[in-house]
Amino acid sequence: MTKYVTVPLERVQLGKPIPVDVWSANGHMLLLRRGQALASADHRDKLSNHQACMTEADAMAWQRSLERSMRAIYLEGVDMSQVSELPLPTEIAESDYLPGHEVNGGWLDLQDILRGLLYQGAAAVSPLPRLQALEDKALALQEKDADEGLFTLFQTLPELELGYCATHALLCGLVSVLSAERLGLPRHKALVLMRAAMVMNIGMARLQDSLAQQRTQPNTAQRQDIDEHAQRGVDILQELGETQQSVLDLVLWHHTPDASDLQGSLLTLLQLLHQSDVLIAKMSLRGVRAAMLPLKATHAMVMQATETTAGLRRAMGAALGFYPPGTYVQLVNGETAVVISRGTRANTPHVASIINTAGMPMGKYVYRDTSISTYAVRAPLEPHTVHVIVNADRIRQLRQHYRV
Repeated sequence: MTKYVTVPLERVQLGKPIPVDVWSANGHMLLLRRGQALASADHRDKLSNHQACMTEADAMAWQRSLERSMRAIYLEGVDMSQVSELPLPTEIAESDYLPGHEVNGGWLDLQDILRGLLYQGAAAVSPLPRLQALEDKALALQEKDADEGLFTLFQTLPELELGYCATHALLCGLVSVLSAERLGLPRHKALVLMRAAMVMNIGMARLQDSLAQQRTQPNTAQRQDIDEHAQRGVDILQELGETQQSVLDLVLWHHTPDASDLQGSLLTLLQLLHQSDVLIAKMSLRGVRAAMLPLKATHAMVMQATETTAGLRRAMGAALGFYPPGTYVQLVNGETAVVISRGTRANTPHVASIINTAGMPMGKYVYRDTSISTYAVRAPLEPHTVHVIVNADRIRQLRQHYRV
């Protein structure tokens, strides 16, 4: 049975075509065919008296069309009070009628869905609604609890069989967004950063996963694919219907920020994306080399900064910390711990001890505040040296209990 919902006539523009059929109460009589217009305020009042309504499917598609319009304007930095007062659009795209692609679950669910989309590339079905849903969910999770995101993704980073390309993409997006916040960039810039990070390697997703496990250096053909993947990624995205020029620009130049002709805030976003890409790659395990410890990678990033990039790199170092959530450390008291959230300073994270001083796994994780000298961090540890599988649910409960 067809369901009907009320047409918000006050947001319909006079003299402009309405992109849905307008019916009287419960669909008894067709009042306006799609493409026709409200002629006047009196016409609007007459429709209101007939309890003008539309099908639920039309209503949902019209809402998606409005959200696309709002998003496009928001990305230009227009004040949100103006965005929220936009009239309903006069056109509905065919893609707006696609079923919803809302993403449920957490970061691992995002990782799994994103990997599939990146693998499909140009063959992906309804990719933009899926990307939008992934972006919305990632940013919602980041706002709710960024430390849980960092913990989950850093724990997943060494698990190459899960798909390195998607883990890398989400972690770069999260680090870029957190760094942008440190720099005081407006929130709408985070939307561009997250989207660009998710798709910057769509031109070599399968190759990226293969190279992560390959025990030899890239051959000539692979090297050529690497060199060409940015342009290929832009070509794929345009074929999929991506029209955000800022996203396309960031994907095109994410490996060569110094060669781009971008300026202003978009150049800052490019530098953030590039630096997070380089930093996370250094911290990632490869078949041909070990991962660099976050402390060493972050220190090198800051020390190698130029006059123009120093502020940006310091912001990224502060956003991530020397010991990111999900990584391992040895404490001064001899315990082995996993970092569960960032502290007030880069070198004082909140941790959970998981191995005691005798080298035995602890039956109950114990919270430690490393700002206290007794539990200070002695040294970071490489993941392969810690022979304990961390229970994420127990970590979550510990964080909730101590509110860290």
